[in-house]
Amino acid sequence: MDNNLIFGIRPVAEAVESHKQIEKLYIRKGAEGPLMQELKDLCMRHRLRWQEVPVEKLNRLTKGNHQGVVAQIAAIEYVELQDILERVPEDETPLIVLFDGVTDVRNFGAIARSAECAGAHGLITPLKNSAPVNAEAIRSSAGALTSIPVCRVGSLRNTVKQLQMEGFQIVAATEKSRKLLYDADFRKPTVIVMGAEDTGISKELLKLCDEQLAIPLIGHIESLNVSAAAAVMLFEVVRQRIG
Repeated sequence: MDNNLIFGIRPVAEAVESHKQIEKLYIRKGAEGPLMQELKDLCMRHRLRWQEVPVEKLNRLTKGNHQGVVAQIAAIEYVELQDILERVPEDETPLIVLFDGVTDVRNFGAIARSAECAGAHGLITPLKNSAPVNAEAIRSSAGALTSIPVCRVGSLRNTVKQLQMEGFQIVAATEKSRKLLYDADFRKPTVIVMGAEDTGISKELLKLCDEQLAIPLIGHIESLNVSAAAAVMLFEVVRQRIG
């Protein structure tokens, strides 16, 4: 059974009231009764959406007495963007990795591992169109996702604009650029943007970036895997900063 599942009306209600971060909430179609109504009212007060599903789906999720409700709890505690910024030690230059459409959990985990090893101060990922931070992602990160702060945001555009106002340069990793990453200055507060495995960084986000940087490739294949590209970018930052 998934350790991140809570089932039963009372346990799920307690999880909601204690502000646990609930990823998904499933309620049996047509479920009624005073306790179920209390749970729905509670969810509405906490602005928590649920999905009505057939009882068969709930039975597949757990063999326990679910009473028509199953919740999936977040595998990590997400933080606010301000938390990431405030946690940066005064003697360190901020470094953040922002994900735009990275949907493969293994790539997500591998990038998180490289980011932690490179001393990055946090990760930013969109609420939609992103790999879930689940047990497999945590395994792929070698546990890095339990120690590096992760922030989920509704709008990457607004977040990028906010970070620019905070003094960050926003650097896009893209093979379409003629400027190489070795020609950039990473000794100032930096956000590295990594795009989707197949399509790269979205055009609207790319327009907002201060720098578009490419990794020089000598072989015949046109691009690196996104997690390998992230590692190259991150350790060029390390090289410049410790040099």
